[in-house]
Amino acid sequence: VPIERLATHPLDNMQNKASWSNPNIVLPRDLYGAGRKNAKGLNLSISGHLNPLLQHMHSYETQQWSGRPWLAESISETAGSVAQIYSPFDQQQRVGEMQWTTPAQVDAALDAAELAFPRWNATPVRERAACLRRLADLLEEHMPELIALCAREAGKQLADGIAEIREAVDFCRYYAQQAEEKFSTAQLLPGPTGESNELYLTGRGIFVTISPWNFPVAIFLGQLTAALVAGNTVLAKPAEQTSLVASRCMELIYAAGIPRDVVQLLPGKGAQIGPLLTSDPRVTGVAFTGSTATAHSINRSLAARDNVALATLVAETGGQNAMIVDSTALPEQVVADIVESSFTSAGQRCSALRVLFIQEEIAQRLLEVLTGAMAELQLGDPRDPATDVGPVIDQQAKDKLITHIEKFRQSNQVIAETHLTTALSKGFFVAPVAIKLEQLDELDSEQFGPVLHILTYKAAEIDQVIASINRTGYGLTCGIQSRNEQFAAYLDSKLRVGNLYINRNLIGAVVGVQPFGGMGLSGTGPKAGGPHYLLRYATERTRTINTAAIGGNASLLAQSDENTV
Repeated sequence: VPIERLATHPLDNMQNKASWSNPNIVLPRDLYGAGRKNAKGLNLSISGHLNPLLQHMHSYETQQWSGRPWLAESISETAGSVAQIYSPFDQQQRVGEMQWTTPAQVDAALDAAELAFPRWNATPVRERAACLRRLADLLEEHMPELIALCAREAGKQLADGIAEIREAVDFCRYYAQQAEEKFSTAQLLPGPTGESNELYLTGRGIFVTISPWNFPVAIFLGQLTAALVAGNTVLAKPAEQTSLVASRCMELIYAAGIPRDVVQLLPGKGAQIGPLLTSDPRVTGVAFTGSTATAHSINRSLAARDNVALATLVAETGGQNAMIVDSTALPEQVVADIVESSFTSAGQRCSALRVLFIQEEIAQRLLEVLTGAMAELQLGDPRDPATDVGPVIDQQAKDKLITHIEKFRQSNQVIAETHLTTALSKGFFVAPVAIKLEQLDELDSEQFGPVLHILTYKAAEIDQVIASINRTGYGLTCGIQSRNEQFAAYLDSKLRVGNLYINRNLIGAVVGVQPFGGMGLSGTGPKAGGPHYLLRYATERTRTINTAAIGGNASLLAQSDENTV
């Protein structure tokens, strides 16, 4: 048999096809089926995507945004103090000004939210969901502006900014879909003839959402839209470092048709605004993303309220996230995931890699490749496509990280570091660094920045490695790098974490695909972007009707009395 009949080049096969399209492969926008449209993406490697984005962003290069509390129309908006906002990558670049909320405005906002709740809760779910879908469309329409504002106010690099807006869009559409599936109709429960039994979901009341600065659009809107579509009224308290972008998002929220008394923005310092909200007896729930210490403080404040309904707390906190690399892993492949997990967003993600465990047999080679990769990273203006790592959020964050790094530098434990030029002295830049540890107990807290801690282990010590990770009490993300499926399965069964990733990076959980959230010190659950999340914002109710009170069960009489086999 001629060899040509047995083997042909794949390109030759393609040339002979009548059509190059495959109806079995869906387009990206249809990835999640007919019920939910995928968020619009941009490929920065394609000039046709990158150049128009940069041109749009350039128009906002010197834009001065003005933010303020967004309150119900019936509230007198007495002005609070005003703060000037400067960029974390250049403290000489003014971004705009932000007006803070007064205590009187907080109290009035609570009054308005309480009055609005019955009306909003009675609004059909399809209308609430439609508002979220309109908001998603508006976010995509205004993506260049929001990316520019995230870069200037939060120091977000371009790829991070795109992912941020896409995640927010996904939250809106996913929660809209979930609400229509779970809230639209009552669930008929089994029971005896002569009565009907139904279970249905409604809103709880007033929800306070307290969001962080590291995802100023995605988490801010993720918390808020979940609470809204479940039927609650919302008082949103954004991080003070990123209140401008939150204020801009509120304009889009109202443009999407959500009433002003249903969702209100209360920007200000957490220590001043937070206690006013969490101590108020009218608040029925709090959604919080931030530090474990602050989550405990909120929990105590809610619990201290006497003679009021017990409030719901949905908390997503930090993690001492680890990655375990065994001797079967390929260093060149693993290092790409390590660098991305540790230094993307300047390490300022809850999911970021903090501790790397490497099996001794490959440690030397892997560290050589990692050192080389770190040397190639570029720090700089987050709006520049060539920038890999932007700034940390503020001076306090920078000082904390530098203190931690210098402690280990004095004991010669810093083994790799990215070069930081003096040209970046106007911003809050911290060079990515790798620190060698002897044991995990050397860390007493999470370091929220581009700092990677490295330990080596012997194959026989893997159970001690697992125990040390579990002993931290955190349980957010963890990575396994191994080509040994049995080894990976063993670790999977022992590690107590919410999100486990095998042979990939630890970051970038996708809504509805990788629901995100931890356990233990890393949060209460349920997972954001998952099928159980909206239930935490709802109250379950049952309705039982004695149908026999108005006659017998006519459906029984209508049934055939013929026996069927």
